[in-house]
Amino acid sequence: MRLTVAGADRHPAGWQTGGVTGSDIPDPRDAAPQFVLPLVVRLEKDRPPARTDALQTAARAVLTLLSDERATAEDGEWTRAVRDWEDGRIRKVVRRARGAEWRKASTLPGITVTGESAEVRVFPPVPLDGWPRELVKLQVSGTDLDDPAPPAAPAPGRPVLWLNPALEMTAGKAMAQTGHGAQLAWWALDDEARAAWRADGFALSVRTAPDPEHWSELTASGLPVVRDAGFTEIAPGPTVAVEGGQRICPLPRLRRP
Repeated sequence: MRLTVAGADRHPAGWQTGGVTGSDIPDPRDAAPQFVLPLVVRLEKDRPPARTDALQTAARAVLTLLSDERATAEDGEWTRAVRDWEDGRIRKVVRRARGAEWRKASTLPGITVTGESAEVRVFPPVPLDGWPRELVKLQVSGTDLDDPAPPAAPAPGRPVLWLNPALEMTAGKAMAQTGHGAQLAWWALDDEARAAWRADGFALSVRTAPDPEHWSELTASGLPVVRDAGFTEIAPGPTVAVEGGQRICPLPRLRRP
């Protein structure tokens, strides 16, 4: 997964997980220990969350962890793990749990974020081959969800994570992609804008771009764009474009008032 954002001074070459694309030049990040950010979505048989709500909640969960003092303070409990994760390839993996599995996962250090119907727990990064036993057995493939009704128009004044309309992704894959998009937005903001977004509960919308023309405009406009390396489910290419809000998360935007 390569994450690219205009003006990202911290990582000017962009980000990609799981390998390189189109280059034989060694990447120093590959020599670093590799970590992954685990997310678990609660998926009870009798009350599955709506797909869009789950995608939005996953994005908010990533932002919640990135802004938590345990991940940002110099002596924070999770600071070293987050730094090590960001020094390597940025990976996020979404697993699902219900019943006793969810209760066990909830005992591990992490943060549970709720949406209208979704619950997502995000955990500090772990080594790629060092998942906690409470999480490693959880299923990762085939997680899919539906929306009971078409999503409403994006909330005015707040950011939108636009999905590529040409792609078919499971909910688990799409949740990881929206998490990447939210992280790009976070990196692009200054401290004041970050604080304002956090105070707003990291409100955001996830929507599929309405047509190929709109998607092309989004990806050609200089907005932050997530590009997938194509190792699972989809071919390599752009998956999410991040458009800023008028009031919150003031990144570039295309939407009209």
